[in-house]
Amino acid sequence: MWTIPPVGVISMSYARPFTAAHFPLFTRMQRAGMDFVELLVPEPGELDLPAARQAAQQAGLGIALAARVNLQRDLSSPDPKSHAAGIAYLKQCVNVAAALGATLVGGPLYGAPLVFAGRAPAPVDDATRHAWVNRVVAGLQEAGAHAARAGVTLAIEPLNRFETDFCNTARQAVDLVRLVGSEAVGVMLDTFHMNMEDDDLPQAIRATGEHLVHFQANENHRGFLGTGHIDWPPICRALADIGYAGPITLEPFRRTDDRLGVPLAQWRPPAHDEDTDLAHSAALLRACLHTAARP
Repeated sequence: MWTIPPVGVISMSYARPFTAAHFPLFTRMQRAGMDFVELLVPEPGELDLPAARQAAQQAGLGIALAARVNLQRDLSSPDPKSHAAGIAYLKQCVNVAAALGATLVGGPLYGAPLVFAGRAPAPVDDATRHAWVNRVVAGLQEAGAHAARAGVTLAIEPLNRFETDFCNTARQAVDLVRLVGSEAVGVMLDTFHMNMEDDDLPQAIRATGEHLVHFQANENHRGFLGTGHIDWPPICRALADIGYAGPITLEPFRRTDDRLGVPLAQWRPPAHDEDTDLAHSAALLRACLHTAARP
């Protein structure tokens, strides 16, 4: 019998940056049905790691981490300084995870950020593309070795075409993981991005198979589950089919402010208490997972 995976929420659904002042939110997350919290990897000095670990444990929450890459720490960069900084950053993410008692760091770990980093996409010739891939693979191999020694898994997340031009689909993420060849490096899938780039979401999950180590369950418009057009029962059946046992993060960003000129891509703090909406999202997801788990 397949065991339903743990369900959690990303911290910036509540606050960004997430500081010690926000530790009481851990209890609210747990009451809304969360098993863990996904924290953005804190920058040096941003968070007291032992205190954060203790506060989450006291609230009954585990911790997963989401990395934040940029053009200055970018495995894909041809600039040796930025490439080296990208490797150093992932190693630091691993160290932070170990200090927090977390075993997973996910995100677009390969770098290559686009619009939000102020870099426009551009066509590349095949030789340039191969060099690009080789830099990323070498960086992930070095970071993956460090992660393996610490008992931490790195999860590579493909993003949509507007956020990266390096890895956009589940198939590309699997290809990258296979090139890296480390047991400490796997794939992370996010249905928000998959909805734009993968032909068939359940089939993409099945094709990812054993490489899938982290999953983010998000609506097409990043609202609460059930408010968009993502078809959750087939997705949950696909997760059951591959025996997925990793965490599932809810990452609702979109708010109820639909006024002209209010950018949906910009993070905004909640305008009201959304714990009930979050609890219903978790309940919907668990209901679909429970049905998928039935023989």
